[in-house]
Amino acid sequence: MILEIVQVGSMEVNCYILASGDGSKAIIIDPGDQERKIRKALDRHQLSTGLVINTHGHYDHIGCDDKFGVPVYIHKDDLEMLTDPKFNFSAFFAVPYKVESQISTLEEGQIIGADGVKLKVLHIPGHTRGGIALLLTGQKEKMVFTGDTLFCQAIGRSDLEGGDGELLVKSIKEKLMILPPDTIVYPGHGASSTINEEKGNPYLNARSY
Repeated sequence: MILEIVQVGSMEVNCYILASGDGSKAIIIDPGDQERKIRKALDRHQLSTGLVINTHGHYDHIGCDDKFGVPVYIHKDDLEMLTDPKFNFSAFFAVPYKVESQISTLEEGQIIGADGVKLKVLHIPGHTRGGIALLLTGQKEKMVFTGDTLFCQAIGRSDLEGGDGELLVKSIKEKLMILPPDTIVYPGHGASSTINEEKGNPYLNARSY
């Protein structure tokens, strides 16, 4: 399996490219900016784009959604963020942007994938209403892509529109901290971690585990 991590934009978003092998269709998670940089990573493996998934609807994660000519997926509770620049914050920090591509919505437990790579949707509200993590399934590798919910020794901010700090912590505990300890955590910004390492996350109650 191919995993490419491309850091994009001024906020250094981790854009993830997943594919079963060279020449296959790729899943792009959070293509927030720098289309050319993302395409270079695709070209290294002769990958075409199968679909785009947004872990949530903030502009720094969606800015290149329209650049790949494929359907864009997001949790149903963040749908409005793709279509209204006020809600994705591009109206305030950049040129107002809304996604023009075909948008499909996701729900808790849904399986989505391309060319044999499958991801399970885990709804983790609290950073936004429709924030999700994406759990790799059916592979020997154990990994979860957590967007701006769980970071290495931190969690996502909850003081923006749609945020709820208590709900975010509760969701992380119920959906993420129950995963196998050696599951690799790939967040929306910053370094990777593991579920075991995050049992000592100061923002979570480690005594619960």
